[in-house]
Parts: sequence; C-alpha cells; structure tokens
Amino acid sequence: MLNLYQLQSFVTVISEGSMTGAADKLFLTQPAISQQIKNLEDELGVELLVRGVRQIRPTLQGEVLFDYAKKILQQTQQAEVAVKTMGTALKGQIRVGTLNSLGVQLISPIVSRLLKYNPKLQIKIDYDLGENLIRAYKNQELDVVILPETDRQYGVHLEAEKRFLMKEEMWLVGSGKETDMPSNISLAELGRYPLITFTKEYPLFSEMLEKSLQQVGLKMEPAFESTNVGTLKRVIESGLGWGFLPALTIKKQVKMGRLNRVHVKDLSFEVDFFYYQRKGSEKIVDVFFQALQGQERS
Repeated sequence: MLNLYQLQSFVTVISEGSMTGAADKLFLTQPAISQQIKNLEDELGVELLVRGVRQIRPTLQGEVLFDYAKKILQQTQQAEVAVKTMGTALKGQIRVGTLNSLGVQLISPIVSRLLKYNPKLQIKIDYDLGENLIRAYKNQELDVVILPETDRQYGVHLEAEKRFLMKEEMWLVGSGKETDMPSNISLAELGRYPLITFTKEYPLFSEMLEKSLQQVGLKMEPAFESTNVGTLKRVIESGLGWGFLPALTIKKQVKMGRLNRVHVKDLSFEVDFFYYQRKGSEKIVDVFFQALQGQERS
C-alpha cells in the first residue's frame, strides 16, 4: 500500500532535483529520504529515479507516479483542511499580507476552499511591497505576513512565530515562440534579447543582478519594466524580450511551452519564504498555514 510520507518524499525529490534538496525542504536527513524512496520502489517493484551525478530525474514509471502523487497529496491536504474547518466552525477574521506575485499563485486558490465551509469566516488579503507589509504587521493591521526572511531581505526583525513555508527561485524565461532561444547561457550573453524587468518585490535579487552584470562588463537598460508579474508574463510570451520572474508564477507556462526557461550558468537566486504569525494566534491562522502547505506542494 502506498504511503503518503513516501509519496511526499518522492514528489519533493523530483521537484528539488536531488535527495539533499528534498531533505532540506522536508527537514529530514538525506539517508531518511533515500530510505523512503527505496521502500517505495520495493513496494511497486520498479525503479522510479535515474540517479545522475548532478541531478536526479524520474524514469518513465516515475513520471507517471509523479503526476498521480501530486494529485493524491493535494486531495489529501484539501480533505484534511475541509474536515478541520468543518469540525471547528471557523469564524472571525484573518488578515494576511504577502507579495502580489506570491499571493495570486499561492493564496487565491485556497480562499474559496476555506470560505465554502465557513460562512462566518472573513479573510482579508493585502498584496504590497515587503516594507509596507512589515509596517502594517507592526501596526497590528495584519495577523500574518508571508515574506522572505525579513532580517536578511529587509533588515527588519519581526517579533513573531516564524514557520518555513517554501523556497522560491528567479528563472530567466523567454517566449515559447522563439525556436532559436538557447536553453543555457552565461550571464555575459544576457544581451542577446531585450531585458524585461520585474521591479521592487525582490530587492536583493535586483542588487545581485546589477553587481553581476557589472562584473562581466554588461550594461543593460530594461526594454520594459513593471511591478505586475501578470503583465510581464504576457509581454515575454509575446516575444518582446526575456526576463527574470519568480518560478512559482511561471511554472505552468513553462510546462505548457508558452515560456522557455533559460538556465544562466553563472547566476542563481533562491529565497526562503516564511509564515510570520503572532504568538498565541487563533486556530484559523494554523489552518491557513496548513492549507498553504498543501497548495504549495500541488
């Protein structure tokens, strides 16, 4: 019988590309992850992974299981949240603040799920820049903020209960219509297409990119820039240039072939997102976190 813990380990290994990455994300040891995968392969009687030197990828059987496992885990999480919310008759208000690019993809899908079973529940979502959300949290205007680690990203320490939620990366993507777009480049080749720039939400990435371009002697003025990730996706899809966007917002378009991901060999950026909540918060705050975890895995 398939084990949910084994399936979660398997899905995370594929998503992260390595046993070590999966162990870090699930807060387990690498041997524990390896054992989970071995038990799953023994249970099914097939090899599920091709263990490469740099990256692990699924076998054909593994690809099939990966698609089913994601659906199983998502439905399990949805069932758990639905049962918990029905059983506790959640009511009152929860006020959540996060970045627009994260909120639209991660938070919006679970709001209707929670409200469906809790007609007396009120959910308020604020999308804004990190500095503004931190200020609102300190002024008691928000119950939860979901942000990159505030000490490192914004130089601000929050008095809050802090829980790891997910890792986010910045991917360079171009239009899926461009048949000659390379799959790998060095940073010095970034000038091959006009640069489409996502501004303000990830200041550390912007600083790192600017310094890295200076090091390779490349100066680029954005052909188009915006704070709205949806607008940027449409501009890039139309073939007007390429740009760096948060991976969560574009994974679907990359999978569908509407966007091409381009790996930059000498540049990478990832950031940990945390769920900051007030100590002694109402139960809805914990339920909301559990729902987010399930949505992020799906």
